[in-house]
Amino acid sequence: MSLVFLVFQQTMFFSIPLLIVALGGLFTERSGVTNIALDGMMIMGAFTSIFFINQMQDTMSGQTLLIIAILISVVTGMVFSLFHAYAAVNLKADQIISGTALNMFAPAFAIFIARMIQTNGVQQINFNNTFRIGSVPFLGDIPVLGGLFFRNAYITTYIGFAILVLSVIILYKTKFGLRLRACGEHPHAADSVGINVYRMRYAGVIISGGLAGLGGLVFVVPTSTNFNATVSGYGFLALAVMIFGQWKPLRVLFAAFFFGFMKTIASAYSVIPILSTAAIPSDVYKMVPFIATLIVLAFSSKKSQAPKAVGVPYDKGSR
Repeated sequence: MSLVFLVFQQTMFFSIPLLIVALGGLFTERSGVTNIALDGMMIMGAFTSIFFINQMQDTMSGQTLLIIAILISVVTGMVFSLFHAYAAVNLKADQIISGTALNMFAPAFAIFIARMIQTNGVQQINFNNTFRIGSVPFLGDIPVLGGLFFRNAYITTYIGFAILVLSVIILYKTKFGLRLRACGEHPHAADSVGINVYRMRYAGVIISGGLAGLGGLVFVVPTSTNFNATVSGYGFLALAVMIFGQWKPLRVLFAAFFFGFMKTIASAYSVIPILSTAAIPSDVYKMVPFIATLIVLAFSSKKSQAPKAVGVPYDKGSR
């Protein structure tokens, strides 16, 4: 049973950041803007928040420090996403090129700044993990479920599920969500009834930036004690999760858990008896998540139903 708990918790640690970032991608693509810069936004959010933790961990610790770091990661992602929003909406630039540029800029910026401001001149930013919750009061004592969800947990897990619920409500139960989806499907029709398409697309990109920045922190904290200017390609994996989830929040949830489980196999195979005893090189296990991505996308791409106007710059004067 302890092995089941371990595998499930590791799957949660890998799935929640995928869920958060994929939901961010969902918001921006629902508005009509392709955002492949999610990886770069994750890096920027993780960099600023982890550096804050590194600088403040001698005077603060625990959940208070983590919550402030969460806010910093969200704000960083939102600010960084403005570059993509301006290029995609105002300049009507190629959104793939814009996103690629940001993905190239983010790790270089994080490495340069980290080396410049740290006295030892290294790019790796270390931190003490004081954020794990041993057992949530009362809930941790629930048989089975307590061990799965409420022991050795992080508040980021619960924040991820809260974001999922809010995403469903916002997209399908509010005027904002209806307008956002309209701008991704039929922007000219939305404009004809008074919806500001430019403003809605800005909102979609900024939301995606905030969630991607948060996802960067959520990815690093449970799985490491340092940040080295990388999120292991999780931003691109989140795009696969979003596509596999058909741009729908609940499907994205199941897709995130699938890829999270694949990532768990890649990282924790040594503690799973049937895998550790198999004569399979460790490098093969490391490739599992990405092989699974290719296979899933190959079989699901024909059924993909992306928003009709996604990736198409909106020109108010054209039809």
